[in-house]
Amino acid sequence: MNPKKKSDIRKKIVCTVINDLTTDQRMHRICDALVEAEFDVVLIGRKLPSSKILPQRKFQQVRLKCIWNKGFLFYLEYNIRLTLWLIFHKVDIVNAVDLDTIAPAWLLSKIKKVQTVYDAHEWFPYCPEIISRPSVHQFWLKMEQFFLPKMDAVYTVSQSIAQEFSKLYHREIGLVRNMPIQRNPQKVLENKYILYQGALNIGRGLEELISAMSYLKMELWIAGEGDIEQELKEKVITLNLQDQVKFLGKVEPENLWYYTENAWIGVNLLENLGLNYYYSLANKFFDYVQAEIPQITMDFPEYQKMNLECEVAILIKNLKIEDIVEAILKLNQDLDGYNHLKNQCIQAKRQWNWDIEKKNLIDIYERL
Repeated sequence: MNPKKKSDIRKKIVCTVINDLTTDQRMHRICDALVEAEFDVVLIGRKLPSSKILPQRKFQQVRLKCIWNKGFLFYLEYNIRLTLWLIFHKVDIVNAVDLDTIAPAWLLSKIKKVQTVYDAHEWFPYCPEIISRPSVHQFWLKMEQFFLPKMDAVYTVSQSIAQEFSKLYHREIGLVRNMPIQRNPQKVLENKYILYQGALNIGRGLEELISAMSYLKMELWIAGEGDIEQELKEKVITLNLQDQVKFLGKVEPENLWYYTENAWIGVNLLENLGLNYYYSLANKFFDYVQAEIPQITMDFPEYQKMNLECEVAILIKNLKIEDIVEAILKLNQDLDGYNHLKNQCIQAKRQWNWDIEKKNLIDIYERL
């Protein structure tokens, strides 16, 4: 039996995240694409007390169980456990997802001479919950400044963030946007509802959106969970909107599409709480396009660029209740305008999908 040639041996890529893998659709798509490109792929996350059994996938999934589940001790424990796992397993390339898993990747590159890739799902030091705490912001900024230049390859989710990284660190930055697979919607519900899908966190425009429903005679469905979920539910009761606002809770990715494809419009609202939000290009933006539903989103740089390419959304400059109401009423009263945005979605989805975008991802890894 002839031994395998070196070129025939599949490189092993280990992707490291800090969530429990269940709903991380971006990483599922990335790992599937890398398997299709004939890499051996492992996705590592953490196991929480509430974690569900993971479905079988094309790639290996590993979850590390920690004693601590929040705060500094959790980050320290998880990074130690992750480093030990990487040391005692075969690895050729480590894909560190966001700054909270980048240190073990760099350490392994020193111990085992493996290659390292940094996948910035967001501009981590400029997240609202981080930038609002100066000492925490400085800690993560120093982490980025130390580790990012040492990675063999770097890519991120929006052109604006890629350009900022390139200017700051004088290196090539790849672009792999959060685009979903191409799908065909099947409308089966008669409800005319507005949909928000995503995390229920501060700065997502949810308080203003709920307040706007007081001036509208239609339903708002909210899919997701997060830090301000209880506050939002209390606000709905205070405004007596229980018959208009529906909380769907945490929806598994395979079930979320059902709510998206049946929605009337989607919303993707953000408060400018820092560069991470301002330069964002959310996956929900592309999900709404795949569902062929017009959306209301912010007049931020990335959405301006996409809307110039294909006009799929109404952009609002300020996160104010009256602006949200005006945009929704415009879509409700102008059928021709609504159909124009819908037709633009049908055109855009042929280009804004994962089958096309994943070529950028595969190219980054094949060039290593």
